[in-house]
Amino acid sequence: QVQLVESGGGSVQAGGSLRLSCGSAYGFTYRPYLMGWFRQAPGKEREGVAVMQIRSGATLYVDSVKGRFTISKDIAKKTLYLLMNDLKPEDTAVYYCATTYASISSWRRLLRDAYKFWGQGTQVTVSS
Repeated sequence: QVQLVESGGGSVQAGGSLRLSCGSAYGFTYRPYLMGWFRQAPGKEREGVAVMQIRSGATLYVDSVKGRFTISKDIAKKTLYLLMNDLKPEDTAVYYCATTYASISSWRRLLRDAYKFWGQGTQVTVSS
């Protein structure tokens, strides 16, 4: 069982920045295949924001955050990050960290059902 814990959410004004962190409460016994960030705004479906293949470092972003968000990892700390710059009100959502040990094809990596383990989420609110 993997328990993910997110932190770093908060309230910022448009144009501001936040960095989210995600770690495992009990560490990772084996290296995950993928880790990623998803978000869910009120009344909307949960959408993939940014994901990383842990071994290769390959990343994938949803179009709406390209150039503004950066996903990264700290191997020593076993932590995943999401640096969010130039935040917009439409980025307001609960942000979730997710991971899977399964090998997932590229076209599925931003899809919610590809991930088995999830954190509780952290709220990000961007005001105009």
